[in-house]
Amino acid sequence: MQLFYTVRPGETLYQIAGRWRLPVESLIAANNLASPYIIFPGQQLSVPPGVDKVRVNPGDTVYSIAQFFGIPMSVIIETNRLLPPYTIQAGQLIKVPPGVSYYVVQPGDTLFHIARRYNVTTKGSVHWQLIQSVNRLPSDVIYPGMRLIVPYAPTGDQGMIAYSSNRGGGYDLWLYDPVDGSRRQLTSGAGSPTAIPFWSPDSSRIAFIGNRGILYVIHIAENLLASIDQFPDGLGVFLSWSPDSRIVAYAKPNEIILYNIITHQVQRLNQPGATDVQWVSNGKTLLFQAPDSSGISQLFTMEADGTNKRQITQNTGSTYNNVRLSPANTYVLYTTPGVSISIIYTIELSTGRVFEVRGGPLAKNYFPVWSPDSSAIAYSATAFEDVGYFSLVNTTGRQGENDRTKAISDCFATPVTWSPDSRKIAYLSGCNGEGIATEMWVVDPLRPVPVRLIAGESITSLQWSPHS
Repeated sequence: MQLFYTVRPGETLYQIAGRWRLPVESLIAANNLASPYIIFPGQQLSVPPGVDKVRVNPGDTVYSIAQFFGIPMSVIIETNRLLPPYTIQAGQLIKVPPGVSYYVVQPGDTLFHIARRYNVTTKGSVHWQLIQSVNRLPSDVIYPGMRLIVPYAPTGDQGMIAYSSNRGGGYDLWLYDPVDGSRRQLTSGAGSPTAIPFWSPDSSRIAFIGNRGILYVIHIAENLLASIDQFPDGLGVFLSWSPDSRIVAYAKPNEIILYNIITHQVQRLNQPGATDVQWVSNGKTLLFQAPDSSGISQLFTMEADGTNKRQITQNTGSTYNNVRLSPANTYVLYTTPGVSISIIYTIELSTGRVFEVRGGPLAKNYFPVWSPDSSAIAYSATAFEDVGYFSLVNTTGRQGENDRTKAISDCFATPVTWSPDSRKIAYLSGCNGEGIATEMWVVDPLRPVPVRLIAGESITSLQWSPHS
């Protein structure tokens, strides 16, 4: 469902975008505006989700806030469940939705034109029938003054999104199909709130650390679940599949484990302090983080048989965290120094040059992930401390260039994941101050109009499959 805002005299797109702290590019794309992006008083704009909370200042009233944002008082009252006499206190955080949940039909409108204008489309196909269905219209005839709910059409993207959710009661893994919005439960009782799905390259299996720290692998087509290993504390463990989708690599205290899911053979490589073990695309080499002889964090490569270990960095600073090799094997990204301050860097492997990603305003940048084509990084940046924590969903180039905000989540931080074709980013939102997301969204970085895929269930992780 889209929210609509009516332009007031003298307002510009930049003023409206700034008011709700959203990228102006999102406002342009959401309304299919053409350059020079002229708007006029009385025009109804679809407003993508941004930061919709404000901190009450001394002297503020519901009326004054409603006047400033140009929305009815009733919207603020209903959204915040305020009771008569509708008093608010200085320092209080209140939610201010960017508009009303309906579009008012104008002279000359048709369902087709409304659907095309507000992106009720899937890969170029206009789905005006969705508006008719959602509003239970007996026909496609509409008239000026009618109030219509305008939904988004299914995104129709490739692949499947695996995610951890309590939709079935306890936390388990689920699949979401972007083509038709259908969902399928993958596990029953094996999941956990901290489970992160790791797809095999052929998209046939998912590895994850679930209930009681058990490492599971599920064969999706056959619906078979196998327990592989167990961790006293599975938090933060990175799992990496070999390019042939046969071997799962991961680190345990003092060793690297290579588990063949076909033969069930286990290979153990002695490597104290190793983390972030991952396969290089040749299928013969591993990359990982480990301390050098002086105890300083470095990146190493090593053959899968334990030979030819080679240090590839000359780090003299903080620990390399969240190390991720680009799919093209040309760059490595990492974060440092820790959780309270987390800055993203990349290393160009051919030259050893290090690049810093500008990141968010609070230097809290989390969940960086490479696009499948290795051209960009998506990540979550915590921001807006003055109105309660939110996170920016940003993208940047391999050397930290073109760092831009593409969407906003109301969570402190959100994991992000790319579609198989590197054209969309899925992320979580709907935390509402509780710390756990209740919504899944997707955004196209080139046309940043966020579309909500799922709402109404607790979701803690997500990962898009590599293939359809």
